Order: sequence, then structure tokens, then C-alpha cells
Amino acid sequence: MFKYLPHTEQDIKEMLEVIGLNSLDDLFSEIPPQLLGKDINIPAALSELEIYQKFAELASKNKELIPFVGAGAYDHYTPSVIKYIIERQEFLTAYTPYQPEISQGTLQYIFEYQSIIAELTGMHVSNASMYDGATATAEAMFMATNVRKRNKILISKTVNPNIINVVETYAKYRGITVDYINEENGITNIDDFKTKNSNEYAGIIVQNPNFYGIIEDYSMYREILDETKGLFIMNHDISALSILKTPSEYGVDIAVGDGQTLGIPLSFGGPYIGYLASTKKLMRKMPGRICGVTTDTEGKRAFVLTLQAREQHIRREKANSNICSNQSLLALFVTVYTAVMGKEGIKEAQTNSINATHYLYEEIIKLPKFKKVFDHDFFKDCTIETTLNPKVINQELFNNGILGPLSLGKYDKSKKQMLLFSATEKRSKKEIDKLVSILGAL
Repeated sequence: MFKYLPHTEQDIKEMLEVIGLNSLDDLFSEIPPQLLGKDINIPAALSELEIYQKFAELASKNKELIPFVGAGAYDHYTPSVIKYIIERQEFLTAYTPYQPEISQGTLQYIFEYQSIIAELTGMHVSNASMYDGATATAEAMFMATNVRKRNKILISKTVNPNIINVVETYAKYRGITVDYINEENGITNIDDFKTKNSNEYAGIIVQNPNFYGIIEDYSMYREILDETKGLFIMNHDISALSILKTPSEYGVDIAVGDGQTLGIPLSFGGPYIGYLASTKKLMRKMPGRICGVTTDTEGKRAFVLTLQAREQHIRREKANSNICSNQSLLALFVTVYTAVMGKEGIKEAQTNSINATHYLYEEIIKLPKFKKVFDHDFFKDCTIETTLNPKVINQELFNNGILGPLSLGKYDKSKKQMLLFSATEKRSKKEIDKLVSILGAL
């Protein structure tokens, strides 16, 4: 019996025609020719000791840099106790908690995670987590278009371009039109929003603090959306909610974002964890799973899965979302981090991050070839303009063991002289002064 069903030549031809390619080789056209068929020199089998030595040798080639860049991924402190707690057996009971009677540890921390997200955002309910903040934002768009039965969404141009790209990709294959609210002086242009907002749109997606690090005031948006019954979606740095006004206080319908700032290491860009929380009214439209608590036949507290809008349970084409998993281990990571740090600890970490970023900002704009760009309050990202070449800046910083700022020219050629710097509670005054000294020498 076949372990798989092989494709006939006709099957392959028809599939290639659909995606507009002539041959299977065209699928790999993005790979440089010099890499195809290259002998990658895989060594013979090694003993455990030899493997450790081999990888220690490889690791020694890495150059560890001090990061001064954020833009969605931040170098926050990770308490060392976390890695020991998340490896405890009672929490690592099962990959997916379909059998609650043997997955109580997993279900408990998912429930606690949901409670933490709900408390930080001020929303009524949270799901068990998403893959990352960008996909959580795209899933929120699906919720909005499904609830309002409209196939258009608005998004502010002050949202991180990487998030916008993911939203656009998700929208394209669901026939959803994404239109944009222009920015003005680094913040969302509310007059442009008032002009464009109509009954055609399911709602608006904004970010706070926005891509430039600016703390935007969205107090007027709920009233504007109520005129067209649009939904309010806000992407937020979850750790910033320990200090800033919550999505709930702005009248947000769906709160989304990345949980990386709750102690998850940078890890070369992932894996991270996305959160999605909403009002009780939208609870049954949420993607993924929700964990609840009840009592068993003996009256003891028990954790269960509830309200699962899962693709396995309904026809795929009828599903609002095809998400069928969550970032369980990272949900445990976030839960332990918040428990270890506590409310005051999280506030202190964010306050120190703000202070570090503002000190960095004030010192850089004192330099002759650097100046401020926006006149708004900012959190732990700041935008600075320079007359120097951004590539030269970053190369010189790299040579001195520093991962430098993000050049906004990557996303917009008109902003090629603008740099996005960031600092967290881990950046010392000595490290900041070193960076400023290097910039001054340039």
C-alpha cells in the first residue's frame, strides 16, 4: 500500500498551470544557482562529546552584539528561573490538550495566560494565543469582516510595515480590500480617517505605540466608528500596557499584538507569541481555542477547553479562521514571566526602558549631524534624522559590537535619512554613552 498518493504527470502539469510556472525547477528559481547541488560537507556520525565540541567551536564564531534597535522585537531581561519552571513535568503534559483529564497542567497555564492578557488589555476575554503579533492582527481583520459582513478594512500607515505586509497577504487570498489612513507628522491623520470611514469598511486597525515609537491618542476613534458600526482593532506592545492607557479604555473591540516583550528572548527573530483579546460580544468569533475553568464531579477545580471555533469541527470553507493551534510553550513562558516580575516589576522594567530611550534620544540629537523628527511623546522607540549615511553608521557600530538602528529607508525611500533607535532596561548608561561617542566621531 502506498504511504502517499503520487502525482501523475498530468496532475503536476495542471498544478503548474494554476501557479503560472512551466516546470518544477521553476519553484526553486529564487535559490542562487551557485547554491544548487552544492556539497554541504555533512560530517560522518559523531559521538555526543564530539558533537558538543563541534557546536561549541561553531558557536565561538558568533559575534554577540549590543542591540539598539526595536521596531517590534526588544531585548528585555529574562529572569533565569523561567527556563527551569517551564521544563517542569506537570506543565509539559501534552502537546495539544484534547484530553483534559491528563492535561490539567497545560490547561491551567493557558487559563492563567488568558487571565493575564485580559487584565493587561482590559478586555473581557482572550484566546490561548496566536503565532505572533502580525498574524494576530490579520486574524482580527478576519473577525471584523466576518462580524460586519463587509470585505474592506482600514489600516493606519503608522502601523509597523511588517505587520501591514502580513495583513495584506492574508487579505489578498480572502478577497478583502485593505485601504490606508495617511500619517501626518508621525501619527494617524484623524481627518483622513473621518473622510474615508464609511459603511463599506468593517473597521480600522491602528497601533500604539506606533511604528515610530510615538504614543498616539485614539480617544476620538470610538465615536467616529460608532457612526458606521465599524470595529476598532488596536495592535499594542503588551508590556507597555502596564503603564499606558489600555485598549479597553479606548473602546477597542479587538486587542492584538506580540507578547515578546514579556521576557521572551530575541532568539534571532522568533518564535514569539501573539495575543488576541476581545469584548464578550465577539467571543464566539475568536479564532483558535479558549480554556475555561469548571468543577468536576467531586467539586474540585478543573480546566477544560471551551468555545473552540476549530476547523476540525466545521467545514473548512465555512470557518472564520483556519488557525488550529497556539504558542503553548511561549504562553507558559509569558505566564511565568508575569508571575515572577509581578505588576511592579513589569512597570519598573518599562519605566527604565522609557528612561533609557529618552536619555539615548537626548544625547544623540545634541550631535551636529542628528536632529529630532517628530514632536510627540514616545515610548521605547525613537525616530532621529541624520545627514550621515545610515549604512556607514551601522557598519561602524557593528565594528564596535553594537547592533545599530533600523533605517526607515528600507520601507520608504523618502525617509532614507531617518533612523529608528530603541533602548530597554538592559541598556546601561555606559553602553548608551559608547554608542553616542561612536556617532559623534562619525
